[in-house]
Amino acid sequence: MTDPVNNKLGWMLDDALRVPETRHAILLSADGLLMAHSERISRDDAERHAAGMSGLQALARSTAEFCGDPTTPWQQTVNEFESGYVFLVAAGERAYLAVSATEKVDMETVSFRLQELVQRLGKELTSPQRSDSGSPV
Repeated sequence: MTDPVNNKLGWMLDDALRVPETRHAILLSADGLLMAHSERISRDDAERHAAGMSGLQALARSTAEFCGDPTTPWQQTVNEFESGYVFLVAAGERAYLAVSATEKVDMETVSFRLQELVQRLGKELTSPQRSDSGSPV
């Protein structure tokens, strides 16, 4: 299911799924483009869900004022369904991590594991600043 050429961070997402009752994991950009996906989900499904998660995070960010401070940075959204949960967390500048799980998952363990993964992903997603070679573009 994974595409080794375009899914170089997929192994990190698979690691997050070691929590019992988790299903899928995707890493997406703020504009909804798929950056990586776990092995348990096809690329087509991951791309479709990445687009939806982008809208979900945008909606969540727009409700910060309801929490009392419109400048409060968004950190996490959890959606509950009869059959499980979707966790969506900030994973770096303009990057988000989403994990789905069954209704039996330990939510605290998933949240903790996602924060650990965000720390690891942050190092992978941060590219060194390019130096200006002085040549015109």
